[in-house]
Formats: sequence, C-alpha cells, structure tokens
Amino acid sequence: MADSSRIYTAALLVIGDEILSGRTHDKNIAQVASWLQVQGIRLKEVRVVADETAAIVEAVNTLRVRNDYLFTTGGIGPTHDDITVDAIAEALGVPVIVHPEARAILETYYETRGGLTEARLRMARTPEGAGLIPNRYTGAPGIRCGNVFIMAGVPSITAGMLDALSGQLDGGARLLSETIGCWVGESEVSELLRQTEKAHETCQIGSYPFWAEGKTGANFVIRSVSAGDLAACTRALVLGLEAMGRPAVPGGI
Repeated sequence: MADSSRIYTAALLVIGDEILSGRTHDKNIAQVASWLQVQGIRLKEVRVVADETAAIVEAVNTLRVRNDYLFTTGGIGPTHDDITVDAIAEALGVPVIVHPEARAILETYYETRGGLTEARLRMARTPEGAGLIPNRYTGAPGIRCGNVFIMAGVPSITAGMLDALSGQLDGGARLLSETIGCWVGESEVSELLRQTEKAHETCQIGSYPFWAEGKTGANFVIRSVSAGDLAACTRALVLGLEAMGRPAVPGGI
C-alpha cells in the first residue's frame, strides 16, 4: 500500500536526435507531468539525450536510482536507430530477448496488415524479465523493467500507455495548487513571497512574470499536498498583496 505521507518522485528521459535538432517539438513532458500529478507522483527532473547508447545508459542509471520511477519516451520503433531497448538492457545488466507475449500481440495486430516482418518483430524485443505496457493504438507494447517504464515517443501513443498505467503505481498525496494574478512587478513583492512561503512550510510559491496591456504583472502558483495549508497560504498572499494596494485576481491573469 502506498504511503500517502511521503513524496513519490519520477524522472523523464526523452530520447531522440530529432528532439535535440529541433526537427520535432517534444509534447510528452507536459502530459507526463500532468498524469504523474494525478497519480500522486512528482516529476522532479527531465533529461533529453541523443540516440547514443552511452548517453542513454548513463542517464538511466543515474535517474532510476534517485527517483521512485523513471519514464523514457522515444526510440522503441522498428528501425535500426531505435536503440532504447538495447541501451536500457545494458544499463540494467540483462540481455535483450523477444518477449513471447509481445510477439503474440504483434502477430495478431499485423495479421491483416502485411504480417509480422523482421523489422516489426524488433518491437517485441525487451530487456529480459520485463513486463509489458498495453498499447491500444498500434499493438506494439511499452515495457516495464522494475521502476523503469519505456514508452513510445509519439504523444498519442504515450498518452494511451499512461492511461493503461493509471492507478497501477504507488503514489503519495496529490499535489494541489491555486493560482492568483496581480498587476505588480516581481521585485516589488519578492520579500512578501519569501515571508509568506516561510510562514507556510508545507507550501511552495512559484512566480511567473509577464508583460501585457502595456504593464508588468505576475501570476503566483501556490502548491501544497494539504488543502488546508494551501488555502491558508493563498489567503495570506492575497491579504499581503491587498495591503500593498495590489489587489489579487483569483485564477490568475
């Protein structure tokens, strides 16, 4: 049973030369972060690496140790440059096998789509001892190896794999948030933010400045796992802003 009193963390490893070159704009970070929050897990760090075995191995072995979970996206397709499975197997110190259940899934999926070719069979390869993550879109499953979850890079397929994992992982209390906006410069309220956060130790306040309508403003996002503490911190910040003659806008600007 999950311990709701502790914070569970995750890292995301985005794999692909196309991301680093700018040819493809990553859309998975936001959806993975949002999904994790619902599961009571905090995304603590994101790393992007090229399709290079050494880089993937180093990142996997670093991130999986210092987080409860590690998610990877990209590099598990049918082509020669899809090396994620091989690299993660190397990081874990296990061989790569053709997973019999994954092979059966792909044989069924491609039965009316030209058959299971050698290239398509590559998508049944997993590190030895791995389990599968269902993929309702293309048949080719994701992979789970201990606390490492290997997923596709295509955002819609990633979303389906995340959906299949919903409720399957241990998580803590869900991180709650409130947003207020204010027409004020960050520097004017830096001390108020510091003092308010210090007085509410279970809360964090993020400040996000902007320029609009010819003037400076900022949105403040207050976060906590406690609804009561969140409400108290938000109320204190609103009162502090109002005392400065800077009325707060619920929900942000």
